[in-house]
Amino acid sequence: MGGHADGRLLVADSCLLRDGRMRGHERHRERFLRACADCEGAKGPPLRRLVEFWQDVTAALPRVGDWFSRAELNSGSQQLRLRLRPAQPLAQDVRVWATGQPDPRTLPRRKGPDLPALARLRKRAVAHGADEAFLVAPTGLVLEAATASLVWWEGDVLCLPPPQLPVLAGVTIGLVQERARQSGVRVAHRERTLAELDGREVWVVNALHGIRPVTAWLGRSMNAGHAVRAPEWRAWLDEMMEPLPQAH
Repeated sequence: MGGHADGRLLVADSCLLRDGRMRGHERHRERFLRACADCEGAKGPPLRRLVEFWQDVTAALPRVGDWFSRAELNSGSQQLRLRLRPAQPLAQDVRVWATGQPDPRTLPRRKGPDLPALARLRKRAVAHGADEAFLVAPTGLVLEAATASLVWWEGDVLCLPPPQLPVLAGVTIGLVQERARQSGVRVAHRERTLAELDGREVWVVNALHGIRPVTAWLGRSMNAGHAVRAPEWRAWLDEMMEPLPQAH
């Protein structure tokens, strides 16, 4: 299932795997299948082939060790591929390059085609001493991070950018929203500029690191809010790791 992939990356879906356990296996499956079916200008593989590929992926994933797997669809011969990468050490917090970056993506609602551009953007953030960079719309509204979703707290309200903005439907952020609603926490979609996050508890959320509170803003005079809620929510998210389904 490995080997060299030819053509352009059309779809990618990444998952953290720890000793045969992961979060949101079925959600990742559905997002990958939906993204493959929605490829513009290219006839994706038939659904049966996609379902069989995901079954093969599930069977092939190692049950020992920490891994960051990625299922891919490439344009060359509609090639489906599984990449297995050792998981990097998980970070507990994040420093953000606070000079909001213009969104370089051409297909912001599908993970895959824009990964090289986002990697270059994050590399620039690292060069400035940060771990992440935030993307902003032409209007100045904050969208998400280069490799993660964005949420913040306004009082007791968990906030995130409105879905009509060009943001990726993250699997992990979906789990966070679901937990909030089940526990009676109000969830709101609000338009905010980067400056309006000053002093707030802000999280970046993805499949690899889970929930990371912003502990420093670099390149701009902004204060990071105290990560009051993050420890409890991180512990909950760790408990969401479930054994992989048995191969059929």
